[in-house]
Amino acid sequence: MTVLRPGHGPATPLRAAARHRFRARLDALEPGVRRDVVRLLTLLALLPLLLLLARGAVRLPHAFDPLALYGLAVLAGTVCLLHLAYSRYDDPAVRPLRSRPRHADAFPALPAQPRVSFLLAVRNERAHIEACVRSMAAVDYPDLQLVVVDDASDDGTPDVLERLAEELPLTLIRLEENLGKKGALVRACAVADGDVLLFTDSDCVVAPDAVRHCVTALVRHPELGAVSGHCRALNTDASLLARVQDIWYEGQFRISKAAEAAFGSVTCVSGPLAAFRREAIYNYLPAWAEDRFLGAPFRFATDRQLTGYVLGQAWRGRALKERHADSPFVRGHDYPELRWEVGYTRSARVWTRVPSRPGSFLRQQIRWKKSFIRNLFFTGGFMWRRGPAAAALYYGHALWVIAAPALVVRHLLWAPLHLAGLLTLLYLGGIVLKGCVWGLAYRIDHPGDRSWRRRPLMSLLSCCVLAWLLPYALLTLRRGVWTRSAA
Repeated sequence: MTVLRPGHGPATPLRAAARHRFRARLDALEPGVRRDVVRLLTLLALLPLLLLLARGAVRLPHAFDPLALYGLAVLAGTVCLLHLAYSRYDDPAVRPLRSRPRHADAFPALPAQPRVSFLLAVRNERAHIEACVRSMAAVDYPDLQLVVVDDASDDGTPDVLERLAEELPLTLIRLEENLGKKGALVRACAVADGDVLLFTDSDCVVAPDAVRHCVTALVRHPELGAVSGHCRALNTDASLLARVQDIWYEGQFRISKAAEAAFGSVTCVSGPLAAFRREAIYNYLPAWAEDRFLGAPFRFATDRQLTGYVLGQAWRGRALKERHADSPFVRGHDYPELRWEVGYTRSARVWTRVPSRPGSFLRQQIRWKKSFIRNLFFTGGFMWRRGPAAAALYYGHALWVIAAPALVVRHLLWAPLHLAGLLTLLYLGGIVLKGCVWGLAYRIDHPGDRSWRRRPLMSLLSCCVLAWLLPYALLTLRRGVWTRSAA
């Protein structure tokens, strides 16, 4: 099965051939030499930003300006992310990781060809569910168990799934009562017998080799308790908003997740393609399904919270298991609490339908803000234990998200009202500059694809619109239901 993203043509044959030859020569080098060459090329590419950063740092003590300090901090953070993503990241499915934990022997090895349980929960996705399930069944992995849970759909989805169950080798579970995504996936886990539990979303299409790449990463690196795949937008022909999100997704995975993966601490194994070792999450599934926050059941944080159980079980695992000691997920087998690492494999591809209209896009972003808030109170409580670099990435990002509403109020409301329009222009100029830097990184990875020019639009959208959603998400934390619709 071949998946082509509409609206994105390939690079010219000459450029593609030259790029292929360069990569082949780079991969043929000795590992140590290859790492040094990649670091040198990354530094050369970042040199203009480094010079700009040095120039601002020299000027700051002589003319202190809070806006200049803020701009330097953002620029420094961007440079650090790019440096980590391009000079320290290795795809664990392609080559052995250069940085391995000293306690690597403590992790049990997977079989050379582990059994994989591919799990999906769906609710009211009649239009797209067939493409998703067929892509799951078409993956090129031999020992595969497919489990699909229909979470009380009432739009004709059950009829589509019944027809597919007669044709494809899948286990179909029909729920009469809506349990929500987490509850439905835990039902799937109850019948899953795989060494690896792999999740996708009902609006996704999975590449045929995606499962194999995830499994290769986990088998080759026993310390990895989970890996995230690489996600792009499937419906880029739907609207400009969808095309902007596609470029944004590329950066969120290729840069942000790659930077976290350099330290084995990816904080969100994203739902479109999320592979977990059974030992790393099985005992914590009841805690995930019954998660409560501020005294009420919490239906969000599906991806971040489950990743948090992998990252933090060395410090939080025993208490979570004792709280759910009567659950069959805990009674059946008590797995040891290990200091697992969490990675990201760029070669495991998946495409998801992104919101194409402003209303559905804003609802999705509000759900993600709620997930961020809830997860901050869980993962934020132990992330400092995972080392200074991983902690700096996590808490730095959290501080940026929390500070964004105040910064927007100051620069987009307070400044114009106090006749400081230049401050507003400088702020917006910095936002556009950051978006251009991320766009140029996209162009380096995808020569010949001119979509990189849309990336600054996402930066402006994040600044002018999405930053306001955090206070709203906090005020409406208990409200909402789960759905995958991208209409």
